[in-house]
Amino acid sequence: MRDSKQRSLSVLMLPWYAYGHIFPFLELAKQLTRRNFHIYFCSTPVNLNSIKSKVCKFSNSIKLVELNLPTLPDLPPQYHTTKGLPPHLNATLHRASDLSKPDISNMIATLDPDLVIFDYHVRHWVPSLAFSFNVPAIPFVPTGVGVVSFVHHYTKIKDREFPFPELCPDILKPKLVQLGVTPASSTDQDKEREQDHEDGDDESVQSSVETSSYYNTALIKSFRELEGKYIDYLSDSFGLKIIPVGPLVSDPADQDEEGICIIDWLDKREKSSTVFVSFGSECYLSKEDMEEMAYGLELSNVNFLWIIRFPEGEKMELKDALPEGFLERVNENGMVVENWAPQVKILNHSSIGGFVSHCGWSSIMESLRFGVPIIAMPIQHDQPWNAKVVVSSGFGLEVERENGKGLEREHVAKVIKQVLVEKIGENIKRKATKMSENMKGKVEEEMMDVVEKELLQICGM
Repeated sequence: MRDSKQRSLSVLMLPWYAYGHIFPFLELAKQLTRRNFHIYFCSTPVNLNSIKSKVCKFSNSIKLVELNLPTLPDLPPQYHTTKGLPPHLNATLHRASDLSKPDISNMIATLDPDLVIFDYHVRHWVPSLAFSFNVPAIPFVPTGVGVVSFVHHYTKIKDREFPFPELCPDILKPKLVQLGVTPASSTDQDKEREQDHEDGDDESVQSSVETSSYYNTALIKSFRELEGKYIDYLSDSFGLKIIPVGPLVSDPADQDEEGICIIDWLDKREKSSTVFVSFGSECYLSKEDMEEMAYGLELSNVNFLWIIRFPEGEKMELKDALPEGFLERVNENGMVVENWAPQVKILNHSSIGGFVSHCGWSSIMESLRFGVPIIAMPIQHDQPWNAKVVVSSGFGLEVERENGKGLEREHVAKVIKQVLVEKIGENIKRKATKMSENMKGKVEEEMMDVVEKELLQICGM
């Protein structure tokens, strides 16, 4: 580790405006501050407001820097985030982000950082802008390597099969459209359809991968024990040096005073007896899927803690959103919480024996960090590939959905019982526990040692 007497290096961080990107950047920032880096953390006011309380302890080393995006029609400041953003405004948010280039230029000139770490997801212009000030810039990928390697293959390589069949390219290939990706073998007609498809990923994973190819180093939120073969494939194919930064999971102690009533309820449950159900901050079940989820939990006959969120403007009373009499029937076996719960703290609780998850990458990292098997129910974006990584690695099972249809209660109940009650779950639990033990302590520190060394080298130290 670098001599603490050397000067602190300053880093400007530019995450995308989604919580699934902001929080990994924030955890990386916290890790770097422990190694004498000073962080300028840049985002829009609406996003910074959501993390202010989480950086109080780091106020001397993490400074929040506001970026006020240009005003565009239908995009008021409360929509300068993907949380609650109407889908038809995704592309508008991307345009506003690109129009912020002069402001970020002024920010680099004023702050004079030693390094810029930018989000691989967008802003392909950041590195050249930073280099114009003689400041190095490298991308950070806060998503799984499996999906990035998959996208790279199908956008760049025409003459050979994808080498990892467990990611099911034939099944998932049509879902590339959701990522704004045109496969290398696509016809002109396919490309025209892709151009017309506005899912908000104007700067898609495809362009992100292409952007990353201009650099010889990229930081990745992953670790070799889980995604080593995908890391090697991406590195060999791109000629990139891939630097895993680890799971970047927040400390449960940071949520010490939060969700006390939830933890009290969990304290009364037996070890590994309860399934935790949560679909992240930006994914929502349809009314039909919510009903099937409820009936599935009933049929499984296991304890459950279910966090329910509604899209902006579509809030319902829980009793109206759930099957009639559901809350009364589950009684002591289940707890339903609306909007928010301390997820890390919950996953770290001894009574949790499984996690019904949308398979957002941060949720997967948190689940594995605490040795909790995953019951995969991917919804959108990179989640289907993340689910395949989890299942193929033996850390969970995926709930079957026939021909892209919605959830079915029998399938939900079946997989929950397999993971929490049946013999197959014992093996999954063993693997998850072993992975958790491998991830903790020394391994995480060793990864951050490598990250520190690489960043110092990039900065010429």
